[in-house]
Amino acid sequence: MQRYFILFSYKGTAYHGWQRQPNGVSVQQVLEEALTTVLRVPIAVVGAGRTDAGVHARLMVAHFDVENIAEPERLVGKLNSLLPYDISVKQILSVNPQAHARFDAVARRYEYWLTQEKNPFLRDLAAYVRGTLDFEKMNQAAKCLMDYTDFTSFSKLHTDVKTNNCKITMAYWEKRGNCWVFVIEADRFLRNMVRAIVGTLLEVGRHKMDVEDFAAVIEKKDRCAAGTSAPAEGLYLVDVRYPQEVYSKG
Repeated sequence: MQRYFILFSYKGTAYHGWQRQPNGVSVQQVLEEALTTVLRVPIAVVGAGRTDAGVHARLMVAHFDVENIAEPERLVGKLNSLLPYDISVKQILSVNPQAHARFDAVARRYEYWLTQEKNPFLRDLAAYVRGTLDFEKMNQAAKCLMDYTDFTSFSKLHTDVKTNNCKITMAYWEKRGNCWVFVIEADRFLRNMVRAIVGTLLEVGRHKMDVEDFAAVIEKKDRCAAGTSAPAEGLYLVDVRYPQEVYSKG
């Protein structure tokens, strides 16, 4: 058996998130069914992480095991002809037999897209947020994130993770066209973490919270201290990075 990484993107609007669900269609289910149909053997994939319902991925990575694939490029074409319009396979790579899409990832980057104008062409692709926002203050608060490692205040409650520690290496807002984009990168993320951070930064932007208050929210290690999670449709997983050893077959 050979292990492969599959690199793909999806628009999450129609799905109940990445992970298989008993009562809704997930991206994982649709991808596994397409791989099983094309390869003619049952295929299970393990993703680099879990995205919630309505969240998008410009780049998601998953691994699966199968007998040798002679022409990975042809398989990409077959999968894309079979998959729905909102899931697109970019590449299939042969990797180390022990490579793990989730546990071997050393960095993940998300973007949160926000628009302040009512734009029908951005529906489901960016969060529409009304009112004046102070992005300078929001950027000052975002810098605080790199001073901490315990992000319990921004984690979904009652998850099964062993630690709420993450190392954030990048966190800032920037203007792109008519949208504002929050860029954040870390070694790992907690469930709902980015949406909780954005929701709390919006409180700073509305002057309902200052930069010191934002830092105090992190220090409280209490989800109830943070703001409401921002809507799912603005969030994108945009990059997952791995050490070079993952791609060695040895």
